[in-house]
Amino acid sequence: MNSKDIIRNLLQENIVLATGCTEPVAVALCVAKAKELLEELPAKVELFLSKNIIKNAMGVGIPGTGMIGLPIAISLGVVCGDSKKGLDVLSDVAEHVEKAKQWLENNSIDIKQTTTPEKLYIECRIYGKHNTATAIIAYNHLNFIHLQKNNDILYRLEQEDDGVESKNEVELHISAKDVYQYAIEAPLVEISWVMDTATVNAKASEIGMQGDYGLQLGKILYNDEDNSLRKRVIAKTCAASDARMEGAPAPVYSNSGSGNQGITCTIPVYEFGKELGCSVEEINRALVLSNLMNIYLKQHIGKLSALCGIVNASIGVACGFVYLQGGDFTHISYVIKNMINTITGMVCDGAKPSCALKISTGLNAAFDCSTIAIRGIVVNETDGLSEDSLERSIGSLGRIGRYGMDATDELTLEIMTNKIYCNEKTHS
Repeated sequence: MNSKDIIRNLLQENIVLATGCTEPVAVALCVAKAKELLEELPAKVELFLSKNIIKNAMGVGIPGTGMIGLPIAISLGVVCGDSKKGLDVLSDVAEHVEKAKQWLENNSIDIKQTTTPEKLYIECRIYGKHNTATAIIAYNHLNFIHLQKNNDILYRLEQEDDGVESKNEVELHISAKDVYQYAIEAPLVEISWVMDTATVNAKASEIGMQGDYGLQLGKILYNDEDNSLRKRVIAKTCAASDARMEGAPAPVYSNSGSGNQGITCTIPVYEFGKELGCSVEEINRALVLSNLMNIYLKQHIGKLSALCGIVNASIGVACGFVYLQGGDFTHISYVIKNMINTITGMVCDGAKPSCALKISTGLNAAFDCSTIAIRGIVVNETDGLSEDSLERSIGSLGRIGRYGMDATDELTLEIMTNKIYCNEKTHS
């Protein structure tokens, strides 16, 4: 397979419509599949989840429920889940919420952290009166690797020892320059569908602006006295995250398994291009570049990491900003290096309403780094993670995200799962 075919497939496989945060949604999807295999009403659901799945599902709103966390997502998967919907499995659930609450009250859910080293792992064992069933998702949010009813294994995807993640995400034999060239040279008819991702995600932004969702960051920024282009672009992006993280039933196009990454890769580039008066084709190609660069960086970092996905998504946005201002690949390489030396190290502490604040931070960095990159200014190769080689700089970012922050991941989850909530104010 040549580089163009690889890149085209990456684009199509990693941009997926999803309703709700993809981690609890993927859990609901796994539960729905196991329930379908069971072919009877389950009385107990047992889940073995990787720490990254647990972390990203603890504090996020579940669409159409007014509730947060895994239990309601699991019970919806039981009472109305349809695995054929994929990551849209929690769309149109409002009429089933009361039934899901009743099931939750009368039946058993047991959630445990798995010992598997895989960062994206969901194993659902579901028990009925007469049968049991098991479904396992691993490596990406839609990838079923094991299906079983009672003692009969219906499907099992055999993996090599190094696993799907390392095989598919690192050994792609493409470069950032290949990604750039595809974005600016691919036939427009082949990539025109990417424009739809921005228009769909923009609707989530409109919902965020209309309601009191999350921290209301988008709405507050938009109505601030400083109504600059930068502020408007960031506000519209944050509003979509406000709505999504609070559980507004608004589908968005996700990128690399993350709705917030999908929102971040699309809305700022779309709005910035419109503000600059760029052509539809220019905006379309900038969207392809932003989304693809995010996907390419995630191949190095891994699907789930202690490194916040807004880091790579914001780098994709910065590339889109540079392209829309007439920059070439030299400027693109500058802005990537600038960004790597700016926001690498932002910790993922789960999906929750305050993710909008991280998006704002990443986008402010994207504006700053693209502003100097388009003027030919780049961080010195002696600075921090930057090297003369762009690919080695990207590789360093990937190593930090994939391996270097593992201890941070463990400690973050420990802190999150041992928090003490109280109504009294504490004084130091």
